[in-house]
Amino acid sequence: MSKMEVKTSLLDNMIGVGDMVLLEPLAEESFLENLKKRFDHNEIYTYIGSVVISMNPYRSLPIYSPEKVEEYRNRNFYELSPHIFALADEAYRSLRDQDKDQCILITGESGAGKTEASKLVMSYVAAVCGKGAEVNQVKEQLLQSNPVLEAFGNAKTMRNDNSSRFGKYMDIEFDFKGDPLGGVISNYLLEKSRVVKQPRGERNFHIFYQLLSGAPDDMLKKLNLERDFSKYNYLSLDSATVNGVDDAANFRTVRNAMQIVGFMDDETQSVLEVVSAVLKLGNIEFKPESRVNGLDESRVKDKNELKEICELIGIEQAVLERAFSFRTVEAKQEKVSTTLNVAQAYYARDALAKNLYSRLFSWLVNRINESIKAQTKTRKKVMGVLDIYGFEIFENGDNSFEQFIINYCNEKLQQIFIELTLREEQEEYIREGIEWTHIDYFNNAIICDLIENNTNGILAMLDEECLRPGTVSDETFLEKLNQICAGHEHFESRMSKNSKFLNDHTLPHNCFRIQHYAGKVLYRVEGFVDKNNDLLYRDLSQAMWKASHSLVKSLFPDGNPTKINLKRPPTAGFQFKASVATLMKNLLTKNPNYIRCIKPNDKKATHIFTDSLVCHQVRYLGLMENVRVRRAGYAFRQTYEPCLERYKMLCKQTWPHWRGPAREGVEVLLKDLQIPREEYSYGRSKIFIRNPRTLFHLEDQRKQRLQDLATLIQKIYRGWKCRTRFLLMKRSQVTVAAWYRRYAQQKKYQRIKSSAIVVQSYIRGWKSRKILRELKYQKRCTEAVTTIAAYWHGTQARRELKRLKEEARRKHAVAVIWAYWLGLKVRRDYRKFFRANAGKKIYEFTIQRIMQKYFLELKNKMPSMSPIDKTWPARPYLFLEATHTELRRIFHLWRCKKYRDQFTEQKKAIYDEKLEASEMFKDKKALYPSSVGQPFQGDYLEISKNPKYQKLSTLVEEKIILADIVNKINRANGKGAPRIFLLTKNSFLLADQKSGQIKSSVPLSDLTSASMSAQTDGFFAVRVKEGTPAAAKGDFLLSSDRLIEIVTKLYRTCLSSTKEKINIEISDEFLVQFKQDKVCVKFVQGSPKNGSVAACKRKNNRLLEVAVPSP
Repeated sequence: MSKMEVKTSLLDNMIGVGDMVLLEPLAEESFLENLKKRFDHNEIYTYIGSVVISMNPYRSLPIYSPEKVEEYRNRNFYELSPHIFALADEAYRSLRDQDKDQCILITGESGAGKTEASKLVMSYVAAVCGKGAEVNQVKEQLLQSNPVLEAFGNAKTMRNDNSSRFGKYMDIEFDFKGDPLGGVISNYLLEKSRVVKQPRGERNFHIFYQLLSGAPDDMLKKLNLERDFSKYNYLSLDSATVNGVDDAANFRTVRNAMQIVGFMDDETQSVLEVVSAVLKLGNIEFKPESRVNGLDESRVKDKNELKEICELIGIEQAVLERAFSFRTVEAKQEKVSTTLNVAQAYYARDALAKNLYSRLFSWLVNRINESIKAQTKTRKKVMGVLDIYGFEIFENGDNSFEQFIINYCNEKLQQIFIELTLREEQEEYIREGIEWTHIDYFNNAIICDLIENNTNGILAMLDEECLRPGTVSDETFLEKLNQICAGHEHFESRMSKNSKFLNDHTLPHNCFRIQHYAGKVLYRVEGFVDKNNDLLYRDLSQAMWKASHSLVKSLFPDGNPTKINLKRPPTAGFQFKASVATLMKNLLTKNPNYIRCIKPNDKKATHIFTDSLVCHQVRYLGLMENVRVRRAGYAFRQTYEPCLERYKMLCKQTWPHWRGPAREGVEVLLKDLQIPREEYSYGRSKIFIRNPRTLFHLEDQRKQRLQDLATLIQKIYRGWKCRTRFLLMKRSQVTVAAWYRRYAQQKKYQRIKSSAIVVQSYIRGWKSRKILRELKYQKRCTEAVTTIAAYWHGTQARRELKRLKEEARRKHAVAVIWAYWLGLKVRRDYRKFFRANAGKKIYEFTIQRIMQKYFLELKNKMPSMSPIDKTWPARPYLFLEATHTELRRIFHLWRCKKYRDQFTEQKKAIYDEKLEASEMFKDKKALYPSSVGQPFQGDYLEISKNPKYQKLSTLVEEKIILADIVNKINRANGKGAPRIFLLTKNSFLLADQKSGQIKSSVPLSDLTSASMSAQTDGFFAVRVKEGTPAAAKGDFLLSSDRLIEIVTKLYRTCLSSTKEKINIEISDEFLVQFKQDKVCVKFVQGSPKNGSVAACKRKNNRLLEVAVPSP
């Protein structure tokens, strides 16, 4: 279909018949032919009413793009070509807009594309629902649960490379807006027998191959695994690799999906350890041994494998080895322990492997449910997606217990399908006011009753046979079936003594046959009892419960010795029957939507349609029965508006526009077309057409009418196009003629204009030359007059110059003579004045020259700019003593100012503190000189940055001025305990160095003085005002190597905060108030025990003596 073509109905450009309800004539041959025709044209979807038939194309088709999603979004179900998106959109809109819970049932045999169909439904719903961070996370978790379940529950079979070996039902929960909130997954009947044995040409579950192919080397080493598949007995080698499947890449995908779903790293590791243990269980082999009493028993051949398994799951080797060799049977108060022969040991090993993997799979499903479940407890809308195995019939007669259970489930689904389809038809007829007529159809309830009846059903008899004491075998079970079910019309057995089947050689003696809705199926009773028992010896479950591996232990709660239940566990058949009943009850509460999946061939090849195989699937899916049920009443129904819009061109009264109600327009249309009244009925909102021939007749008339309308449109269009072309050519001719006439006149005008310009130029040239001749003559006359006048003026000027020069010479002579006379007169007068003042002038000149020389020499001998440089040039003359001293003083002051101007505000503050310390301690405290060269840093511990003191930093809200480690002296023994000393703007604090807990906090206003010795020690006492709350503990006797800085900052902070000075007392003996007692602290010079560090020692209750090293 081209991009410009708009499709408004599935009847447009239909290949074959898009809806099988409209198929005419209705027969199995025409049904298959229609499927084949559509399959050959890549039309893989076909409708049966609201049911979608999906053919597996075995290749990718460009029909699932985002554009296709938008095309089917919010469209009527029958508006476009059949597609799985149409069904998904119909279900989603019914759930969102009509508040109806939905379920989508996907059935078909292995390889038909059920899993892909469920993925497409979920991806479509994820694409059309709301957006947002939380919604996208929920959608991603729901979608990513598929790779995890496929890895652990899917396997390669002869029919399908990715066959689901379990049934899956997922409830997706939505809020009132239609946004997904979460989901719940239920699994049914995992094919756990595949763990220990696979048919030829098939593989074990994907996860085993993915783990060995994709796990890193270090992970394999940790799990005691090797990459070689041939090392493991549980893995079949003939199909170990699958074309087009990258197990290593799939393993990375599974691990990523587990992370997205919400698995923790340790949980993922535990799961892989259990998988490894299952894989290695297959390598355990047994050898026979004979006991003295003649009983056979078994022993493990190679205990290395057993040891590695025990290391993986954390169990004692002896415990597991005994569980493989012995079986304990308990009855009331008695315990009987029996040995297991080799065959029984292998059975126990395989039973453990199957149970371990099956319980792991159930744990995975529950763990995924925990992650994807809805967090809110408000009422939720639900859409269920059922992906379950289809009806299975093996032609070679190898149908066993698994096929029996699967086919029972499909019988129940067929029963609910027919029931819900009929109910839906009846509800629509009632809703539209159409008379409902009874429809005859095959009711398979009799078959379901044959299987599930609580007293005489096959499952009930199988359970009874499993629980019966005495010798129980598959043959005794078959005998019981022959006794109870021999008269049932859908049960056949050669041993039932029914003459009808005695000579039927197609029915072996160890088999029975059931007439299912899809056909007869032959079942071998071999293995029915064992598979139904699903027995795991209690010794093995108790051994697993003793494992230190938390996941393994949680998988076997029945192994807890304190909770031993002597009742037999429920059988596999009983459990599955209960699960199916719960599923059916759940489906009946929802509006059903069906997808029937069919595979076209057994070769997994494209473009191959095997009639016999498709016919077989059509039969057991009951598709023909479905079509007959839909066609029993009216084959086609459509609302009035689209019906009138589609066929209005067939009636002159409704074409091109009908102005009244749509129903009246349809009535006028059908009356005008003279369609028999029994062929249709009018509903409240829909027109119902009984026979497909009537619909096809309308379609044929519509096609013919469309052709007539197309011809009319073409005729009108051609006429319009010719008239338009003629008018365009006419306008073009007029335009061309006008432009040509304009061009010719412009050329003529240009020629005349150029001629006039040439004539004008010649005339102007002649006039210009004439004027030029006249001007040249006038110029020559003017130049002659000017030359004569110039010569005359020159003569006059030279005469005047000569006269002026003579007059100037006479004046200069007079001035010279007069100047000489004045000079002589001045010299005579000056001789008298010079003799009187000559001495003073010479003295001042000499002094001036000496000062000039002094300053120049001083300039060249200036000392450095360092304020501590005390050098100064020598005084050259005695009379300059005062000047020399003053200049030295001025230079020093100027040099100091220059030095001070270089300081920043921070550096000035540091020097102010240093200056304050100098005033307090210089020549008073022997420790002071060693502190001069050390800068005051204040916060030595970096309280705010150090994570060790984070708790302390949060407790102190004020800015920290000083933080350092000091020793608080204990009065009892004189020993010091390390404390964090904190000084803030309003208080000082002492905190525990390890815990950061504040021990003391004293406001600065409560401090009176600080005392210390004059020695080199770091001891000092901080005194507290009496009567204050802080005075209850007494004064503080502390020790620190940074005593000078601590006391200086304490002094300055107190002065700044309280405007009062604290007294600084420097004495080798002072008193310290400890609670109620005063203690004298005395400093003496001596040799302390620890060398060069001052040490404090208690002499008596009233005296602490501090030994200070001698200088």
